[in-house]
Amino acid sequence: MARSLENVRPSRTHWLITMYAGGGEFCDGFILSIIGVALPLITVSFGMDSTQAGLLGAAALIGMVFGGLIFGYVTDKIGRQKVYLADLAAFVVLSVLQFFATDPWQLIVLRFAMGIAIGADFAIAGTIASEFAPQKSRGPLMVVVVTMWSLGAATAYGVGWAMLSLGPEGWRWMLASSAVPAALILLLRIGTPESPRWLLKKGRTDEAKAVLTQMLGPDADLADVAEDPGVTVRYLDVFRGPYLRRTIFVALFWACQLLPLYAINTYEPAILGSFGLSHGSGTYVGSMVIQIFFVLGSLSGMLMVNRGRRPLLLWSFGISAIPLLVLSLLSSPPAMLVIVLFAVYAVASMSSQCMQVLYPSELFPTGVRATANGVATAFSRVGAMIGTYGAPILLAYSTSAAMFVGAGIAILGCITSFFLAPETNGMTLNEASASVHHPRTGRSPAESPAMLEETQ
Repeated sequence: MARSLENVRPSRTHWLITMYAGGGEFCDGFILSIIGVALPLITVSFGMDSTQAGLLGAAALIGMVFGGLIFGYVTDKIGRQKVYLADLAAFVVLSVLQFFATDPWQLIVLRFAMGIAIGADFAIAGTIASEFAPQKSRGPLMVVVVTMWSLGAATAYGVGWAMLSLGPEGWRWMLASSAVPAALILLLRIGTPESPRWLLKKGRTDEAKAVLTQMLGPDADLADVAEDPGVTVRYLDVFRGPYLRRTIFVALFWACQLLPLYAINTYEPAILGSFGLSHGSGTYVGSMVIQIFFVLGSLSGMLMVNRGRRPLLLWSFGISAIPLLVLSLLSSPPAMLVIVLFAVYAVASMSSQCMQVLYPSELFPTGVRATANGVATAFSRVGAMIGTYGAPILLAYSTSAAMFVGAGIAILGCITSFFLAPETNGMTLNEASASVHHPRTGRSPAESPAMLEETQ
């Protein structure tokens, strides 16, 4: 009996590909979060002004915009595996170089370059993992990928807190420490096969067959992997016609998820301190506790993702707005209540983070799947930058105001999802991406000439 990529149970190879993709997300979360612990030490060490500190905090996010826009497209052109390895190699080199920085601008440039590599990894990791994942397991497997980001962020806070004992120059070890997980994941990624979907799109049928045969056995079937070769979707098509609606949706909901999340992640110790958790290392311990709930929240998506992509996103935004709204209304809440409310926000908001990988992968065909992931990554980071820049301004004015704005953004995400979010649960990648008409030909990618003839 023929076995196809969409209808099999996850094998060891599926899980390894998922974990290796998630390993990159772990590094992304670690690199982007460790700066939150290191930044106060760097500011003192270099005597940085507020402008330099703000640029350093946001440099990686700015780099991600360029990395997503450029390397998503490059990935669709030259293949998944090449970029998959190159971005991790960049992590290793740039992490080590941060240790030797002698002035703020060197660090800003290095963090910007790391952001480019992270943007590339965001575009490729979810793409390659989703293109190998079976239909029924795609949601849960993508939950694993995204959860690794949360685990990396939590680990960064733990490592950063432990390295505070190294003194004023401890920030060098904090920033350089990301080289360790990056080097390990790079070694593990070596040998990862190229996506059979991409190989077929490029006309390399024999190579695609060989990859599937190695994974599924000699009876592997290419039928549900191949797309209509007569329809080619190009870079600019993600900005026109029905694909434009999908691009706007993915960019908006992702930005609404990240704007409060990045603000809280970057300034978590300061936020907790403003609520009274400022005794000794209490803010860092509180931050680590909340990060644990971010991990648990991300994992909770595994319970709901196959019950519906759309309702998961709606409920996630709706519930995550509540604790932020409550925090905005309380003048002097007890420390434990603050932790509980942030924990509720962490679980609710992170439960739908897997949609950041699933929707761009399911809503766009193979020819622009990484491009769409990259474009969504780029525009969503604009939201993250707004959060990173705006949070200290709002916090200086009023912590309650900052929490109120965060609640409003979550509500905006819920409204956006209500009007724009499609339901792709239960569809293969080809079915989900083919459910729109092509902006130039007027037919969906699934409607090949042969299929049209059969229906006449």
